[in-house]
Order: sequence, then C-alpha cells, then structure tokens
Amino acid sequence: MAGVLRGSAWVMGIACVAIGLLHVVGGNAAIPGEGDAGATVDSLGRFLGAVFAGYGLAWIWAARQSPVPAAAVRWLAAVFLLGGAGRLLSLAVHGRPHWFQLVLTVIELVLPPLWFWLAAADERAAATAAAPRTGAGAAVRPPAGA
Repeated sequence: MAGVLRGSAWVMGIACVAIGLLHVVGGNAAIPGEGDAGATVDSLGRFLGAVFAGYGLAWIWAARQSPVPAAAVRWLAAVFLLGGAGRLLSLAVHGRPHWFQLVLTVIELVLPPLWFWLAAADERAAATAAAPRTGAGAAVRPPAGA
C-alpha cells in the first residue's frame, strides 16, 4: 500500500503541475468550452493555474518524503475533495457544465477517500521496518546485569 500511496502522490503532483502550467500559459484556451470568456475569466484562470501548479508541487514534496507524511496527504486530499464539492455546488446552482468538468468532478470525489485510506500506509511500513523483531529468529539478549 505504501507504494500505491507514493506512486499516486507522484502522479497527482506531476499532473497538477502540468495542468496548472497549461492554464497559466493557455489562459481561456485551456478551459474546455471557454475560449472566448473574456479578460476577467482569463486572468482568474491563469492565476488559479499557478495555484494549482503549487498544489501539485506540494504533492511532489509529500511524495519525496520518507515516509510520506500522512497529515500532508490528508490535507491535500481534503483540498481536492473541497474542489469536487465546489463543482457539485456549481452543478446545483448553475446546471450542467461542459462534459469534461463532470469527469473531473467524479475524479475529485473518488480519489480523496482512497488517499484518506492510504494516508498512513508509508508511515506504517516505515514503523514496521524499524520495529525490533520478535519471535523465531530474533536475537535474544541476556538480561542486563547477568
């Protein structure tokens, strides 16, 4: 499970950095269905693209730690889940967006529970590896002072 956590953190980080930079460079053209949304939406999209790239860097930072910090994974997953909740709110208030936004909503609602479940996997693996062995094959020390 620790490998799944680390791998998914790397993939998430790289994907978010790439998507964020695409929005910084592409502006409105990077938003499906919004190529002519105007200067205000373009400005917002480019700004949020930079924020999303920073979010991706936080995932990469977490993936590079040994062990991957469970608290960081939980916070990052919660932020992603909040984004999915925001999309649901938009759906309720304004109706169906571009189909690709619906796909993103599903991803943003499905992945966070997986990360919440995996969050401590690497810390547990590290603790297990560091724990002294007991039982058959373990070194037995004589009591102190014997």
